[in-house]
Amino acid sequence: MGAENKKILILGNSNLVVFKFRKELVQRLVAEEYEVTVAFPNGPFGDGEKSAKEFGCNFIEIDIDRRGTNPLHDIVLFFNFCKIIAKLRPKYVLAYTVKPDVYGGIACTLLGTPILINITGLGKGLVEKGIIQKITVMLYKLAVKNAACVFFQNENDRKYFDDQKIRYKRGEQLPGSGVNLQEFHPFDYPKQDKTVFTYVGRVMKAKGIEEYLAAARHFADRKDVELHVCGFCEEDYVAAMNEYQAKGLIVYHGLVESVIDYIKNSHCVVLPSFHPEGVSNVLLEAAACARPLITTDHPGCRETVDHGKTGYLVKPRSGEDLIEKMELFIALSPEEKIAMGKAGRAKIEKDFDREIVVEAYMNIIKQ
Repeated sequence: MGAENKKILILGNSNLVVFKFRKELVQRLVAEEYEVTVAFPNGPFGDGEKSAKEFGCNFIEIDIDRRGTNPLHDIVLFFNFCKIIAKLRPKYVLAYTVKPDVYGGIACTLLGTPILINITGLGKGLVEKGIIQKITVMLYKLAVKNAACVFFQNENDRKYFDDQKIRYKRGEQLPGSGVNLQEFHPFDYPKQDKTVFTYVGRVMKAKGIEEYLAAARHFADRKDVELHVCGFCEEDYVAAMNEYQAKGLIVYHGLVESVIDYIKNSHCVVLPSFHPEGVSNVLLEAAACARPLITTDHPGCRETVDHGKTGYLVKPRSGEDLIEKMELFIALSPEEKIAMGKAGRAKIEKDFDREIVVEAYMNIIKQ
């Protein structure tokens, strides 16, 4: 009888995806003496080689055009995945985000390697009707067909797969990526001399930055309201961020190393996203810190809020509704705001502990 294969390969599209949102799983695997190799591009979210070394993993740099649709780039990526998987021969491949899911899944099917696919959101390719959607659905059918398990982060995404007849052998629903309840814990609520709202997320249209900037214009003359933005400009918003900051409409912090300091200095975290999310990590982290949320009634966002109790839900793509809910929040008493944050923390403790996610993965890997 041969020795047990203890090799695990993790595919993602950034350092953030692997070492921020899955670090507890990586730590658990390393602690249980699995040989973990991670493969993703180096980029604005951190040095992969340095992080891998800190976590006791091996690192392979790969090139992923995260939002591009050039078929040649994707063919090269697919063959790179084939090469890596064939050389490592891991016990399991763990894939996160669209391109690792799709091309890693197809590579694993060809090579007979078990893969755990995590649907971290449907992505533009699946939600925008047209030829790209048809191709993406076809690719997903090939990718998940023989997967050991497909993990979904919300019920909407699972229903979409079923409606599109994307067949999989085994599917489980997770509470998003979960949140580390020790790292993100309740902080004292800030002083109430003014209301601080903070947008945390990639600065891009689909995350609702236009609606947030509309709110910034609305509150321009209010000395008792302050709007902050933390995030990397995924799209061409650098000039807008600088302009709004220069006019005193927002405080722009750019990409921040740790969001905790910005969350704890906020009275409310705002994410007006209509992006096809899995479950928004930013919202889970903010609620875990006992901060009320304002977000959209949209899959991947609505799951994090009990409307009127832990925050407010707004109509997607509606700057007017966002402003209305922000005004509602401002009008709350300090005690009501604090109670809203505490109720949000209780919801996260009950439903979104990251240990639930780690155990789901370990149960399958140990089989």
